[in-house]
Formats: sequence, structure tokens, C-alpha cells
Amino acid sequence: MLQGKKIILGITGSIAAYKAAFLTRLLVREGAEVKIILTPYGKEFITPVTLATLSKNTVLTEFFKHDDGSWNSHVDLGIWADAMLIAPATANTIGKMANGIADNLLLTTYFSARCPVIVAPAMDLDMFRHPATLRNLELLRSYGNLIIEPATGELASGLEGKGRMEEPEKIVEWLKDYFKKKSRFSGKRVLITAGPTHEKLDPVRFIGNYSSGKMGYAIAAAFASEGASVELVSGPVQISLNNPAVNIQKVTSADEMNERATAIFPDMDIVVFAAAVADYKPENQLNSKIKRTSNNLILTLVPNEDIAGKLGRQRSENQVLVGFALESENGEINAAKKLSDKNLDMIVLNKLNVAGAGFDVDTNKIMIIGKDNNQKEFELKSKDDVAKDIINEIFNLMINRSYA
Repeated sequence: MLQGKKIILGITGSIAAYKAAFLTRLLVREGAEVKIILTPYGKEFITPVTLATLSKNTVLTEFFKHDDGSWNSHVDLGIWADAMLIAPATANTIGKMANGIADNLLLTTYFSARCPVIVAPAMDLDMFRHPATLRNLELLRSYGNLIIEPATGELASGLEGKGRMEEPEKIVEWLKDYFKKKSRFSGKRVLITAGPTHEKLDPVRFIGNYSSGKMGYAIAAAFASEGASVELVSGPVQISLNNPAVNIQKVTSADEMNERATAIFPDMDIVVFAAAVADYKPENQLNSKIKRTSNNLILTLVPNEDIAGKLGRQRSENQVLVGFALESENGEINAAKKLSDKNLDMIVLNKLNVAGAGFDVDTNKIMIIGKDNNQKEFELKSKDDVAKDIINEIFNLMINRSYA
């Protein structure tokens, strides 16, 4: 899968830089063309001569060649590559990538890259688990970067813990698997609804729910990473997703979400209804603030349109529709009923009584139920990993139906 792939290998100032020599050799052996950018501190750990010999390319370390005034174009490099791999990536470089600091050739190339960027962290365990590092890694993920988690083991400090750069053989296998999957949804158009809806009471109040939108956004990012073109219709959330393959359409109310989703729906191959759409809205939405009185306040609520149900009735034969069910009791029974009533292909069940699952957390535990009532339960995982499980099941469904 790496034959002919153009890969930029960025190497930073970590003791794990020695592994970059083995990594370079393996990438070249797999048929990749490798161009290496070595940071100034990286040169303290491994020499450009070694890396140039193994990569069969000149190693780039500086912006300018001072003997003749020519320069290394970070823009051209960013356009050239099929992937940019930064291994090892120090806490310092990760922090700069996350916060817009471009003070060396590697970083300017990163900010110019049009290709996927993969980061393999390497640092001591306390540096890795520091809140600043964890926040920076989350920022990189939100930008669409991919993280190869470090391994756990003996570190250069002599301590034991998580922080070792993953071994070169595993990184190469990760890349091969990535390029294999990258095109699974190439050419497919995907609609995802995400987040809550806010139903206006008056200019300062609304009826809503605790949905953070994290699950829907993770699914959008997962589809985009595998070649899909994604339309994300999002209720009010505090999440950023900067990915050119994801077009985010912001809405507030269920009516707005219904309007946007309905307009997009006929052109979509895959639709995932991940939003927590309010079932009801106030019958009267006031233009002036409701004043407090000593009397009880009675609100009359009317149903919102069932977006998934309506579009399920309008679907074409070749569309794949996936719903979500959040249940507090009789989960499998209620989810299976929704699957049938809304004419979906599969439904993702969340249970409110499972610790670490549901609204406004970074993890989830799901069961996927298919039309044949086949049930597949998954362990508690990060929502990014849950998203991968969901799109894997969608891909398998499409293969079985010859839609892929």
C-alpha cells in the first residue's frame, strides 16, 4: 500500500530519533519516496548523512542554503506529499503545531501541508500526561491530524510508563492500514446530523438537552479521513473541526435542522442521524422576555417533526441510513422499534445507565442493531474509536449489499 507514496518524515529533538533511521529504511523498502525534514535539535540526536543515505534524498534542515541564497520551499513540500509523518514528535513540537508557531522548516511545512498529517509522540511519561500536552494533542485531533499513540514501557529516563514512540514496524503497518482504508468511502457523500437543538421560549431562554455533539463530529472526521465528502448539519456545540472534506452547516432549532437535512438528503449515499433533536418545542415562541410572577408558568409544547422518520420514508433503495437511540430502560426493544419505524438500516444504541457513555463525555459504549436484529456490542472506548467502529459496520453493510 505504500508503493509510490510520497511521504515527508519530520524528525524532532528526541532520543527516539534513532528509531527514525529504521523507520526510513522500512518506508523505502515498502516502495515509498521519503523526504526528511530534520529540526535543529533533531540534528543533535541523528545526523543528516545517515538519513540521506537511507532515504536516498537530501535531508532538509534549514530554510535557506547560505552558500548560494536558494531556499527550501515549505509550500512545495506541503503540496508534494501524500502524507506527512512526524516521528518522533516532541512535546515542544506538538505544542507549536497546536498553537500556530512556525519557527523552523518542519513547522512551516506542517502549516502548508495539504495532505494528512500523522503524529507519533515521544517523551517521558510525566510530559505526556501533563494537561498541556493532552490538550495540545486534542487540538491536533480537532484540526484533523492523526495520532499514533505512544507505547508503554521503559523510557530514556529509566522510568516505566506511556511515552515511548511506537516501534517503526508498527508505524509502517499503521500507515499501510491507513492508506488501505483511506479510499474506502472515496466518492461517497455522507450527511451527518450532530449536537442538540435549542427550541426558543423567548429571547433569552430555550428548551434543550445535554448533547455535546462529540459523537457526531467524531463520525464526520472518521468518514472524511477515509475519503468521503461530508455534510455536517450541527446544532449549537462548542467543538471545532477544520477539515476540507467536512462542510459544517450550523443550525439552532429542530425546524432548521429538518430544513437543511431535507434539502441535502436526496443527493446523499449515507446518512447518520446522530443529533439529539428535541422532540417538542413551545407552541408559542415569544419575542419579549417572560417576566417572573408569583403564579405558576404553564408551557404548551407541540411535537417537532421526526426528521429520521420522515427521511426514512423518502429514502432510495441504495441509500444507507443509520440512527441513534439513547435509552434509559428496555434499550434493545426500544432501539429495534425505532429501527423499524424509521426504516433505517442500523441503529446505534446508547444506554443512559452505563458509566462513561452518553452526553458530554469523551467516551461511549454502544450496541449496533441491524435490520435482521443482529446485535453487536462494543466495549467502552473513546468517541473517536467508537466512530471508527460505526463506519466499519457501515462499510461492511455496503459490501454485503454491493453498494461500496
